[in-house]
Amino acid sequence: MSSSNSIHTPPVHLGTNPFATPIRLSRAPTEDERRPYSYFPTAALSEQHVPRLRKFKSARYTGGEYEKPWTIEKNPRRKWEKIIFWGSIFVGFAIGGLICYFAYASVTNHTYCLVLDDEFKTIDKNTWNYEIQRGGFGSGTFEWTTDDPKNAYTDAEGLHIVPTLTTETTNITVDQIYDGYVLNLTTDGTCTSTDITMCSIRSNKTAGTIINPVRSARLNTKGKKTITYGKVEVVAKMPKGSWLWPAIWMMPEQDTYGPWPASGEIDIAESRGNYGDDYPSGGRDALISALHWGPVPEADAFYKTSGQHLLRRTDYTESFHTFGVEWSQNYLFTYIDSRLLQVFFIKFNANYKNMWNRGKFGSSILNHSALFDPWSQTGRANTPFDQPFYLILNVAIGSTNGFFPDGVGNKPWGDKSGTAPKEFWDSEPQWIDTWGEGATRGLTVKSVKMWKEGAC
Repeated sequence: MSSSNSIHTPPVHLGTNPFATPIRLSRAPTEDERRPYSYFPTAALSEQHVPRLRKFKSARYTGGEYEKPWTIEKNPRRKWEKIIFWGSIFVGFAIGGLICYFAYASVTNHTYCLVLDDEFKTIDKNTWNYEIQRGGFGSGTFEWTTDDPKNAYTDAEGLHIVPTLTTETTNITVDQIYDGYVLNLTTDGTCTSTDITMCSIRSNKTAGTIINPVRSARLNTKGKKTITYGKVEVVAKMPKGSWLWPAIWMMPEQDTYGPWPASGEIDIAESRGNYGDDYPSGGRDALISALHWGPVPEADAFYKTSGQHLLRRTDYTESFHTFGVEWSQNYLFTYIDSRLLQVFFIKFNANYKNMWNRGKFGSSILNHSALFDPWSQTGRANTPFDQPFYLILNVAIGSTNGFFPDGVGNKPWGDKSGTAPKEFWDSEPQWIDTWGEGATRGLTVKSVKMWKEGAC
């Protein structure tokens, strides 16, 4: 029920917006209040709330020319920026130069006495011995090493150690290589080994044993030129051909600490004649150096002291390189062309008391037995590399010791096979063309120099 004094007014709609909320007034709306508000339908009913557009006005400076003080007086910070930049470069070069100088100054430079300088006008028998054997030299290689001038000779380039097929350089026929022929270097009076198995063999088709199908050469300075500490540099070019194994290396004059590898071995430079095969340690583009050492052959720790250097876009058969070793009581390293390009470096007294501890042989069990320590009693950190060593130059063919891994490069024999030499010879058509002709299949040595540590 409404009061009689109330005035009934209809709802007022603001503008034409259908969603606008109607407003009821307690009086009749004025004319101004009846005007539509299309912009803000819920705004207060006053014209002053309607937004008005402002005329655009540019902020561009129009007052004429203005001053540019930075063109007259340069920012002083710019000067210090240049000083700091070039000064930092100078300081960097100075620090780098000091580091290089102190590194060079810290390198030990011993006094050396030259004991061998051979440019191979001939093969001097006062310096070199021929090793004549056929038993694989403990590595299961397939060659028969000789003193044949076809396998080792000199010319204007130097010394050549060249492998040849046995059928090319002897009267032994292909059939005799396979069956019915006896090779006895002891009877011939030429074998340089006291082990009969290294000197003789009989070919037998049933057993699969064959006469060595390839002949090569192996020269050494044992008993003639040896050093205990010093340097060796050999300028040489490696051979080209699948399954060729050239080596420049050193062995101890005496087995002071026991048979190999207890008395050590120093490999200055080894390579493979193979090209393009995916060997873990490279083909003929790779140079390998290592020390072999261990109380027994099964515990040879060469992998702890080895290195390699790869060439890009060429290989070690294309040109001569200097292969060197520097050896003292405190360190040993091998290098190529310069002492700065080291293949591997070992410091004998670093973090280890001796080589026995370096190899961790004391914690090793072999064939259910602990290993015997042949070195520590000397009290020297570098034993067994503390005795006279002599130099060896040779080209081997194949092997069964893992130097050519099974299954790589279409290798035609297996290391565990009892007839590996026969399997190699059966595949002769696959590899003979890779050998090339003449000296390219051989190790070419331009010169050998050997120094002993100390004054002459």
